[in-house]
Amino acid sequence: MIPFLDLKNINTAYRDELIEAITRVVDSGWYILGEEVRNFEKGFAEYCGAEHCIGVANGLDALTLTLRAWKELGLLKEGDEVIVPANTYIASILAITENNLKPILVEPDISTYNLSIESIEASISLRTKAILVVHLYGRLAPMDEIAALANEKGLLVLEDSAQAHGASLQHRKAGSWGDASGFSFYPGKNLGALGDGGAITTNDEELANTVRVLANYGSEKKYSNLLKGVNSRLDELQAAVLRVKLKYLDNENEKRRNIAKVYDNKIINSELKLPSAPEAGNRHVYHLYVVRVANRSHFQDYLNSKGIASMIHYPVPPHHQAAYPELANNKLPITEEMHRVVVSLPISPVMTEDEVQLVVDACNTYRGHK
Repeated sequence: MIPFLDLKNINTAYRDELIEAITRVVDSGWYILGEEVRNFEKGFAEYCGAEHCIGVANGLDALTLTLRAWKELGLLKEGDEVIVPANTYIASILAITENNLKPILVEPDISTYNLSIESIEASISLRTKAILVVHLYGRLAPMDEIAALANEKGLLVLEDSAQAHGASLQHRKAGSWGDASGFSFYPGKNLGALGDGGAITTNDEELANTVRVLANYGSEKKYSNLLKGVNSRLDELQAAVLRVKLKYLDNENEKRRNIAKVYDNKIINSELKLPSAPEAGNRHVYHLYVVRVANRSHFQDYLNSKGIASMIHYPVPPHHQAAYPELANNKLPITEEMHRVVVSLPISPVMTEDEVQLVVDACNTYRGHK
């Protein structure tokens, strides 16, 4: 069986370095907010091209704490509107509503699955204060246009870069375009920990300091609490693991691009709609390779019969989730159609050429259910 994502194999390649890093932490006797976190934050900020990086417990907290910090700084207030793509994972929406802000769900560009500048402009109201841009599947949204529009309108920009570690546009990486960016290091991400983890990057020192305080019980000095904070800290073990894996991120991303190129060139079945090629200067990192097919359950059954695992990202759009009855009346036909027909093919840095070819062959021999 070709797995959708073989995490054991991915991490085995760095096993000796990972064990050495973990042993270093165990032997140090210091497990929270120590040298490993500080060194990872410094290295990841430099990698992204940002001045500051703050490690937190997970990707959801990265988004939630950034919005919360902007509230503490007086840049947002309850009830303000935040533009967000309607086809995102629910975490993007949860971060907004957790801060008592109002998500304005916007249809994506069907060719890129990301927000377009036109869709954003059409959704701006007098209450719009921020844009939460999701770089879905590892492809950057048109951040040059979005940043210019936000500057013109006085809007904050928060990048959701959970799937876009190392992706770039015009040589600027995800995490360096917005006022801030949230990353997830969930194990299946392009840069994945051996557990949960997340980070925020920003060039705003005041925001960075506020996030650090919020994430540590609202305290910058032990037993002195400035704000009503939470406990959301990247731990030393995960930081040590991420320091190892960051060294190999660009190489792994290039392997993903090479597999995507094979899929692009060799899958010729007209029943499958392949992702569009990124524009010049947009370096997609293919966290996911997503096709559209009319009867996806039939297609997935066919792949499974050929020994190929696949997944759906995501089967139910946020506005149809039971958690959000207040969003249910949104009419979002592009998003709803996407969530009915998308299927993610296996793509990972440890896939062999033979495995990639087997996926290609299965896709080309598939015939839709009549």
